[in-house]
Amino acid sequence: MRVGRILGVPLYVNASILLLALLITVLYGELAGQRLQLSPLGGYLVGAGFVLALLGSVLAHELGHALTARRFGIGVRGITLELLGGYTEMDRDAPSPRVDLLVSLAGPAVSAVLGAAAVAATLALPDRTVADQLAFQLAASNVIVAVFNILPGLPLDGGRALRAVIWSVTRDRHRATEVAGWAGRALAVGTALLVAALYATDVLSLLALPLTALVALTLWHGAGQSIRMSRISRRLPLVDLASLARPVHTVPTGTPLAEAQRRAEQAHPATEQQQTAALLVTDSAGRPVALVDPAAAAAVPPARRPWLAVDAVARILADLPAIPVATDGERVLETVQAHPGAQYVVTAGEDVVGVLHIADLAQLLEPHRKMNT
Repeated sequence: MRVGRILGVPLYVNASILLLALLITVLYGELAGQRLQLSPLGGYLVGAGFVLALLGSVLAHELGHALTARRFGIGVRGITLELLGGYTEMDRDAPSPRVDLLVSLAGPAVSAVLGAAAVAATLALPDRTVADQLAFQLAASNVIVAVFNILPGLPLDGGRALRAVIWSVTRDRHRATEVAGWAGRALAVGTALLVAALYATDVLSLLALPLTALVALTLWHGAGQSIRMSRISRRLPLVDLASLARPVHTVPTGTPLAEAQRRAEQAHPATEQQQTAALLVTDSAGRPVALVDPAAAAAVPPARRPWLAVDAVARILADLPAIPVATDGERVLETVQAHPGAQYVVTAGEDVVGVLHIADLAQLLEPHRKMNT
């Protein structure tokens, strides 16, 4: 849910943040109430105050990334706050190892500064007061965030810094990302083992076990995604829409589906290398207006296809994303990520020259991954 903008950066809140807010308000509220001898309501109000301060710290951390990225000309799509903290979405990768390193370290640097300020406030404030407790918890949380995020493994900030260093040495961003991703998986396993050990020695309570285990699972998943994306990026130069897009076969509006499929198969017979042609529906003036959805067409029983017009299983052409045939692999992937779908119209000027199926693109980029065609 978008909640506004801060310093020109769109700010989003994930619904999972409500769970985090509830947990901290209740757990910390009860702890603060006991330490400060407050009423239950007073303790919960202190807990709610800590939630706001903690979210502010997370936001400041992410703004460190966002503003540094903008300083180097990298657009920022937004900041999202969620259960395990937050993340900053940028519109492109860093152009150099130096920029990647500076952007990745900006967040932990902000957290370290906030942690140091909170430590100073804790030492200056009277003991066993509401302000002292909030300052102590902010100091602890910001220091933990700074130290944890600087660990050398993706998707953590330290993993991005490690990638930048390896990238600088090897001149190969993809290899650097993969190495940092495997380092992240090692961290995830280490975190899981640490959680198990702390629970076995009664250092970690059963109530805290699910959240800390979730951190380990999130690290493993994020590291795996980084490895996957590095392998995909390495194959992006292979994307050539002129050969990857399926050919189109035009049929007039009102053509029975069975007849349209027969004509397409006759004109463009499917082979092991060449997929079935896409059916492009034209109006009475010969202008392309719609594209038959292959999934919808396949769902029609064969006995009905001679009596059902192609228009009934077609999508309006204007509603489908269009990609110029000369677009390179990186821009194609960006379009797919920005406009998820099953089909993309490939154009040359105003002409439709082919249709890109997401399954074909996925098969090219991840040839060893099982795909549904």
